[in-house]
Amino acid sequence: MEISAAGRFEVRITAADVGKRVSVRRLTGNGAAAQKFTDTVGVLTSWDDGMLTIARRDGEIVRIPQSALVAAKVVPAAPARRRGPAATYGELARVASRGWRPVESERLGEWELRAAAGYTRRANSVLPLGDPGLPLDAALAAVRRWYGERGLPAYVQTATGAQGTQEPLGAELERRGWVREVSAELWTGGLAPVADRAAGAGVVLSRRAGEDWLARYRRKGVSEVALQVLGAGPSVWFATVPGTAAGAAPAAIGRLVVDGRWAGFAAVEVDPGLRRRGLATEVMAALAHRALEEGASAAWLQVETGNEGARALYRRGGFAAHHAYHHYRAPEADGS
Repeated sequence: MEISAAGRFEVRITAADVGKRVSVRRLTGNGAAAQKFTDTVGVLTSWDDGMLTIARRDGEIVRIPQSALVAAKVVPAAPARRRGPAATYGELARVASRGWRPVESERLGEWELRAAAGYTRRANSVLPLGDPGLPLDAALAAVRRWYGERGLPAYVQTATGAQGTQEPLGAELERRGWVREVSAELWTGGLAPVADRAAGAGVVLSRRAGEDWLARYRRKGVSEVALQVLGAGPSVWFATVPGTAAGAAPAAIGRLVVDGRWAGFAAVEVDPGLRRRGLATEVMAALAHRALEEGASAAWLQVETGNEGARALYRRGGFAAHHAYHHYRAPEADGS
């Protein structure tokens, strides 16, 4: 917090700092005995009518009355040092999108409208990497029409927590009644350490998701559209560890997309009865060896915030969070 030479807290931000990353201390609670200092760090997305709106790294929107401010300052837009390969949000967002391609897409300025008959939000949401070429309300109306014509709910995917992410857009969507349904994180790490953790022995690699692979995949009843999404990408590989008995579902599976220097892991799943035996590590190692052969050097993956088992596995592999991303669903009635 900012403290003056005289030892007093100071508020060193103004409405002109909207869009910058700030650290704010405010006084909360009622009554002198119950009051306490609360600190918030995030992007200042608005300062109107005596109310500040700050989007935290995890996407939470915090509203703070100006009258409650005790101290505040502008802080660097991103941490000075980050584990894992250096990458911008824009680079990773485009790589992740190419690794999970929709069946249909259309441009709205610098926004990409994506659809795949409702199979996963990632393939059925807007990726807004820039200016839509229209005022926001008009752009959102166009988005709702486009998805409505396909019988799909309208979703916008935004990100928070890294330089160039979309905290202001998320705050504007919430102001218009869009509801954040799902949040997850994109993690990055070095590829070679993943390969070095195991030999990948007993893992079978294939260019397509066969019936055996799909038997372990957690999304049951996979449609032709889903198969198109799963199989699309610059260089896609599927990993399978055969089951322990004839005709049994695989013991473990995984999916990988190699795209230039990046290798993206997904759908790493293990038979619940065979967990904690290193099968997920073997799957990722086998895929990592293949990606290294194709010239990749960095890795990324997406993990839900509540999946502690997966997060522990990836942390041991040297991965760390780069940014969070969120899917906002349009309200039922257009109140914008």
